[in-house]
Amino acid sequence: MSVLFETSLGDIVIDLETEACPKTCENFLKLCKVYYYNLNAFFNVSKDFLAQAGDPTATGTGGESIWSYLASQNGSGTPVPRYFPPEINPRMKHTQRGTVSMAVAPALEGNKGGCGSQFFITLGDNIDYLDGKHAVFGHVVEGLETLDKLNEVFVDQESRPFKDVRIRHVIVLDDPFPDPPGLIVPPSSPTRPPDNSTRIAEDEDPLATMPEEDEERIRREKAAAASALTLEMVGDLPFANVRPPENVLFVCKLNPATRDEDLELIFSRFGTIMSCQVIRDKKTGDSLQYAFIEFDKREEAEQAYFKMQNVLVDDRRIWVDFSQSVAKSNGIWSNDILKPKTFGARGFGGRDDLVQTRRYRGDDDHGRGPKNDYGMVFDVPGRSERHSSRKRSRSRDRDGGHSSTRRKRSRSRSPAQHGDRSRGKDYDRHREKERRRSRSRERERYSSKGGRY
Repeated sequence: MSVLFETSLGDIVIDLETEACPKTCENFLKLCKVYYYNLNAFFNVSKDFLAQAGDPTATGTGGESIWSYLASQNGSGTPVPRYFPPEINPRMKHTQRGTVSMAVAPALEGNKGGCGSQFFITLGDNIDYLDGKHAVFGHVVEGLETLDKLNEVFVDQESRPFKDVRIRHVIVLDDPFPDPPGLIVPPSSPTRPPDNSTRIAEDEDPLATMPEEDEERIRREKAAAASALTLEMVGDLPFANVRPPENVLFVCKLNPATRDEDLELIFSRFGTIMSCQVIRDKKTGDSLQYAFIEFDKREEAEQAYFKMQNVLVDDRRIWVDFSQSVAKSNGIWSNDILKPKTFGARGFGGRDDLVQTRRYRGDDDHGRGPKNDYGMVFDVPGRSERHSSRKRSRSRDRDGGHSSTRRKRSRSRSPAQHGDRSRGKDYDRHREKERRRSRSRERERYSSKGGRY
């Protein structure tokens, strides 16, 4: 009675001692028949000692007998013990490498212990420490080289292989026992291993190297994905995986005199043009010497790309490429981006969403009142009239008017009539006194030198 294990390191054939350990062999064969061991990992590998498997959880605490498994699958109301008593035969010992034994769970509180589904294969000879403690029920007859590979795997401090070694498939070569009631053979073996491992996958090569070109391509793809995610977060892209349109061409190296109508006329022979726009400076209106041409179909854009490359247009050889801009998709945002407030139809730097930085509040001339209007909370009666009269007075002074007369008139008035403006009049009087003193000193100097400087 034999079983074939197809592992990630090779095949192993096990002969079972059905006459010496009938119950243990029946449990093992029926678990193999329902694909219970398929894709299970060897979770405990000790060099020159043993390799343990049979626990679907890969922790060393799971697993159950076939009778407990069938009861849980069929929803039987009758409680069935998780383990069955081990069949330990004193004549069957762990003397040869490749001995297969059932692991005996210790008796815990409320649980008698015994054999479930976990088993191990010895990787060394004469391991008498295990004799009498675990139930021997088979031997490896083929695949000893697979045991050599299993013995050399790298493990951590808990004897868990760094790279998973899994039982990929189990084939029952001979089964003399009748199936227990309720046993249903699955139509196929599971194809996905249980998600209980954080190790290197059994079909992954950690030492495999890729060509330098492929590594550079993967690195660039990851960097581009990270940059796209950043642009989505700041609002420059509607979503990270946005792609540029395939029917829009980018045309550059244009003559500054080339117009939209000229390009549309030249490229219209390839198909219907939805839009043709030469990008220009917003303030000066000068051409920036590049344009975007949108065709109705992608095939038309491809034809224009192949035919118009390096063509002479207005004494300039143009360059044509597919557009990488996603500006047309910016009208449909995945999230509402709050842009700076604009004043009317004006902008700054050729963009409507920019506002020129102002150093003083008086620099605000965007139609929000006079320059000295600071936007007070309450209105001062007659404030606008006084502002207008002061403005007319300043204009008369600039026209060669009556600055001395205004100064005399202001000096004749009392500070109480001026209110807070008296501080400025005191400063004017101080300046006038200083000028008079300066002129008197000049006259004295002139007279002391006999009328000569």
